[in-house]
Amino acid sequence: MSDNENEPVSLSRRSFFRASFRASAGGAALIAGQGALAKAPDQAKPLDARAPVPITLRVNQRTYEMKVDVRTSLLDTLREHLQLTGTKKGCDHGQCGACTVMINGQTVASCLTLAVTAQGQTIRTIEGLAPNDTELHPLQAAFIMHDAFQCGYCTSGQIMAGLQCIESGLATSPESIREAMSGNLCRCAAYPNIVAAIADAASMMED
Repeated sequence: MSDNENEPVSLSRRSFFRASFRASAGGAALIAGQGALAKAPDQAKPLDARAPVPITLRVNQRTYEMKVDVRTSLLDTLREHLQLTGTKKGCDHGQCGACTVMINGQTVASCLTLAVTAQGQTIRTIEGLAPNDTELHPLQAAFIMHDAFQCGYCTSGQIMAGLQCIESGLATSPESIREAMSGNLCRCAAYPNIVAAIADAASMMED
């Protein structure tokens, strides 16, 4: 055992108070930190992803305000919230074209489009084509004249896609129309009549 271990430790009054203050400050900080951690779970409330959020949609030149789940598709919003049931739910995977609508003049699969992302956009559905309650859009009239439907389930999507084809200047030949309409399926196989209706409507709309 060394001699230094038996010697008394000399501590000045100033050093004693400094050491005491540091110990007190450290303990207070530790207690405060523990208190903050204990309160954190109560303060951070988890968000409910299913909680409805308010949205505003512009559909067929009318403005609609509603609350929807953020996961709600534009298709379900149109059908279930706005009662615009002309747009059909087919495959619900964006593969059949039955749910085709227009957003800012471009066709989209409404089953793959979230309603919240369509805010501030101009949405057009089959219900918005006819100029009034007694007159049909030229393309709607052409579909009737050429018997371009049988069961009619895909017809609204076919008409919306056909309108995009005409307005984009693609209805110049049967081949071009078939290419533009390739994303819209008809299980009744009325394709020749659909192509004829679009070509006829294109010529009528040019006049």
